[in-house]
Amino acid sequence: MRTLKRPFPILMALGLMLAACTSASPSGSAGGSPGASADISGKEVSVIGTWTDAEETAFRAMVKPWEDQTGATVKYQGTRAINDILAAGIPTGVLPDLAGLPGPAQMQEYVQAGALKPLDNVLDVATYSSETSAALVDLGKVQEKTYGVFIKASVKGLIWYNPTLHDYSASPPGSFDDLMSQAKANQGSAKALWCLGIESGAASGWPATDWIEEILLHQAGPDVYNDWWAGKVKWTDPAIKKAFTTFMDDVVANTFGGGTNAVAANFQVAGDPLFTSPPGCELFHQASFITGLGKFPNEKAGTDYNAFPFPTFDTKYATAVEGAGDLFGMFHDTAAAKSLMAYLVTAPAQDIWVKIGGALSANKNATEVFDASDQMPTDMNAAFWSHMVTLTSGKETIDAALSALQKVADDAYAA
Repeated sequence: MRTLKRPFPILMALGLMLAACTSASPSGSAGGSPGASADISGKEVSVIGTWTDAEETAFRAMVKPWEDQTGATVKYQGTRAINDILAAGIPTGVLPDLAGLPGPAQMQEYVQAGALKPLDNVLDVATYSSETSAALVDLGKVQEKTYGVFIKASVKGLIWYNPTLHDYSASPPGSFDDLMSQAKANQGSAKALWCLGIESGAASGWPATDWIEEILLHQAGPDVYNDWWAGKVKWTDPAIKKAFTTFMDDVVANTFGGGTNAVAANFQVAGDPLFTSPPGCELFHQASFITGLGKFPNEKAGTDYNAFPFPTFDTKYATAVEGAGDLFGMFHDTAAAKSLMAYLVTAPAQDIWVKIGGALSANKNATEVFDASDQMPTDMNAAFWSHMVTLTSGKETIDAALSALQKVADDAYAA
């Protein structure tokens, strides 16, 4: 596995994403020709992904031109239990044609199990590689063969706020200490500094892992971050404990409704208190895709909400950015499945979602590092999610959580 190494123009990407939120919905024309070489009219492609609600609507809009032009249909299932479904399907062979993959680490496991099909003869790999960040292309490869492709990207570590309390657009906080002091000074009628929601069904806890990842990246830097997800830095290392302590002391302790509310609040609507009167919170941390969820689609970008990049703890890491993306793979290489996969990576297809809002095209988006938990072994990833729930709720201490996570790591990275 390889992390993403090129700098990402986060302010430019954020500006483009906010502009997309205010644009009109697409007409439904993909502007391209998603036809297949074989007649696939009447065929069905089964797809499983994590997208539900507004994200599912956007995905269905994305595939509609392909359905119209080929006569084939997409049977989509949105679920947050995708890890469990795919893990159960690998040994039985009961798998969808296409699926959103939990992450690069899981993709490698599926390849080793002989379940994923290579895409080198499915896609125009030269075109895909030229139109997509080289780092993202590499993350979809195993032993130089392409098994996964990114169809949607997001910038992580964005701090969303309600400008009616204070407008940070002219001068965003330069450091995390500045952020905390300015937020307390500008809190006004807001009931708390932060909104936080980490409920996500079978994947509950992942929004809190994003917090840890952002804090660690900006406190300790990309090298420690990369060594950590790769199992080379222990969970009990002082740098890791410092990140967890910052999260608990500065975020959870200042969260709307406290930790018990955070573990009960679904991540899709966790930022909604930004828009109540009086606001439930002043700030909300989430990736760029949040603009397509909760109350965000009903509010006006730049007027009712805005965002700035995660501030650093150390100026050496001021340009560090975490990104993520939706990695797709193919389990059954039917003619219809191959046609849909080839269509999904095209710029016209991805542009549909971008115009609806809540997504950035995977084309030419490069970030400093990729989501850490997505690159951890499956057992490690699941344990990280789980312990963030018990820690945030106050049912576990930091030391106990880190000790337990290291025990999981000892086995997960030895396998």
